[in-house]
Amino acid sequence: MARETGTTTPTPHVADSHGLIRVHGARENNLRDVSIEIPKRRLTVFTGVSGSGKSSLVFDTIAAESQRLINETYPAFVQGFMPNLARPEVDVLEGLTTAIIVDQQRMGGDPRSTVGTATDANALLRILFSRLGKPHIGSPKAFSFNIASISGAGAVTVERAGQKVKERRSFSITGGMCPRCEGRGAVTDLDLAQLYDETLSLNEGAITVPGYKGGGWNSRLYIESGFFDPDKPISKFTKKELQDFLHREPTRMKIAGINMTYEGLIPRIQKSMLSKDKESMQPHIREFVERAVTFATCPDCDGTRLSEGARSSKIDGISIADACAMQISDLAAWVGGLGEPSVAPLLGALRHTLESFVEIGLGYLSLDRPAGTLSGGEAQRTKMIRHLGSSLTDVTYVFDEPTTGLHPHDIQRMNALLLRLRDKGNTVLVVEHKPEVIAIADHVVDLGPSAGAGGGTVCFEGTVEGLRTGGTITGRHFDDRAALKDTVRKPSGTLEIRGASTHNLQGVDVDIPLGVLAVVTGVAGSGKSSLVHGSIPAGAGVISVDQGAIRGSRRSNPATYTGLLDPIRKAFAKQNGVKPTLFSPNSEGACPTCNGAGVIYTDLAMMAGVATTCEECDGKRFEASVLDYHLGGRDISEVLAMPVTEAEEFFAAGEAHTPAAHRILQRLKDVGLGYLTIGQPLTTLSGGERQRLKLATHMADKGGVYVLDEPTAGLHLADVEQLLGLLDRLVDSGKSVIVVEHHQAVMAHADWIIDLGPGAGHDGGRLVFEGTPADLVAARSTLTAKHLAEYVGA
Repeated sequence: MARETGTTTPTPHVADSHGLIRVHGARENNLRDVSIEIPKRRLTVFTGVSGSGKSSLVFDTIAAESQRLINETYPAFVQGFMPNLARPEVDVLEGLTTAIIVDQQRMGGDPRSTVGTATDANALLRILFSRLGKPHIGSPKAFSFNIASISGAGAVTVERAGQKVKERRSFSITGGMCPRCEGRGAVTDLDLAQLYDETLSLNEGAITVPGYKGGGWNSRLYIESGFFDPDKPISKFTKKELQDFLHREPTRMKIAGINMTYEGLIPRIQKSMLSKDKESMQPHIREFVERAVTFATCPDCDGTRLSEGARSSKIDGISIADACAMQISDLAAWVGGLGEPSVAPLLGALRHTLESFVEIGLGYLSLDRPAGTLSGGEAQRTKMIRHLGSSLTDVTYVFDEPTTGLHPHDIQRMNALLLRLRDKGNTVLVVEHKPEVIAIADHVVDLGPSAGAGGGTVCFEGTVEGLRTGGTITGRHFDDRAALKDTVRKPSGTLEIRGASTHNLQGVDVDIPLGVLAVVTGVAGSGKSSLVHGSIPAGAGVISVDQGAIRGSRRSNPATYTGLLDPIRKAFAKQNGVKPTLFSPNSEGACPTCNGAGVIYTDLAMMAGVATTCEECDGKRFEASVLDYHLGGRDISEVLAMPVTEAEEFFAAGEAHTPAAHRILQRLKDVGLGYLTIGQPLTTLSGGERQRLKLATHMADKGGVYVLDEPTAGLHLADVEQLLGLLDRLVDSGKSVIVVEHHQAVMAHADWIIDLGPGAGHDGGRLVFEGTPADLVAARSTLTAKHLAEYVGA
């Protein structure tokens, strides 16, 4: 063993010199030649206003390159099954380690996906029940609601010793799927009364489905089909006529000399309307679908998704359906009490998984909860579970706002988890706005100075103390504290909720005041969303703006999503005396070479696909002749490249004066999206930007009650002030605003607070306080009260 002699220090080993991740010349999205050095095995927080380039640097550059390099180590055959990743726009990336990305992408909305199937807890439970369940009904497949029971028999020909011999073979697979609902737990039905008025004949307009009235082709198809008398009321149809009207298989026929396919009304509606995404439907069709389709719990399995056989096998009187319906904290206790040495390793793994749920603050969930119903924050924490007990070290963990959806009480727990991952020798990179998380960072990188084209540079790099005095927007707002209001607004009425019992609510009676800013708060899982989204009576004129994903391809952009493109196209068409369709990159005016995409994609199988700018239109997406038409001195491609603030001024006055477009742009500016370009693909927007885009769209709706679900998600400290101003403007214009929120600045700014708790899951679901923020701080009776009092310095 080498000994130190005198005062000389040993020369560090060359392998210990790689203590930094070096990024040089990053240009992804709006980054402007960013060069930084990030210390390894430390907690680094990236902050900056929304749209400043945080995600572009952390996810699209560092994490994306790490994943691409790992994928390249697999054989070409395996790479063919993996997502294709292009090398990010960056000159040098050194010192990368394996990146594990824990993002806020919602979990798949597949009705068969649950919390249990998404985390492997169900797989372990199925093995447990197949070994210990009485009576024994089969392998783990027999307890899976995704596997149907099938059996078959028949003759097969096999060759033996040169002779062909016929043998009878039979097989059977015992699955756990409920045959009635096919493992979905719910059955859908069409309300026939919403499809037609049976007192009328077809000629009198009996079909009430949108698009089937007024003598169009849809109604003529049924009237002139010849399968029934169009002058006879539907209530008088024979059984055969009703079958032909509602369920007939596709049949070719001629109507008015044109070849058409006749099909029963129900399968026709299912194909044309019910198979589509509701979000993308026109409002009147969406309203019809919501009216006509009824969802009911499956009567055969009582919503458990499992067959009778799977439910009959039990351990200590508990079936797998009972286990999945338990709150996870209770299930962990039950599994801990099973002292069965024959399955000890299995029990150990299952116990660890369930205890990880509790540790991360998700003990209030149940394993049968559909994965699509989890909030962004819950989905992210569910993905973290598999990493909590991992023995891996020297890994880079990348988190996207891990405190989203967390009460200040829960943020302390999340901070402890981040520090624990770091202390095991990992590099932890966190994109975050909350000062509580920035405060625990070893290293802070602040991007800005503003958003979009005004961002993409590093404004500060160093310690938290240095950030406070650094003079950047984040540093200036770091210690901002909203004060309690001196006076609160008086309600103009109340919205009564009586006996609310959705999910974990325990018969809550509450009067939500109208005409004011009301905030519903409480720890994660206390029942806030259940109260606001699940218990507000129908017909209350409520406009709900939640955090659900906006569905859209790379062809969708803020202009198409908000309806802004329509008045712009009409203004161009009117000014130039041509058709409006010429000014859509998805219609007649599209460049014929790239079909209006602006780029040409070349698929290279298992290699990353290449997107090259279309040489014909130079990325402008339009045919050359369309760009000869101008409005206010600009062509359509130049207008779509404008940021919202510039476009708002452009359409406000002069030759381009278009009130309809100006109103939409004003709303986009009001919600803090002034920096977005109106033709920017929706796929490039962050979660917070998408929610504010939804809010801007709904601000034109006629309803008088707005329900917002955590509108501060993804907002920088400086932007929260702007959001509070927007909420005030909404209330002052005569609207009622109900906000589900954890941010103390919004609580302090409220006129009325409704606090649910005291805990999560079955420890919550009760009303623990209602009153003004000042009364809440004075009482200090709940977790929310303590954190709000600390925040306002009371």
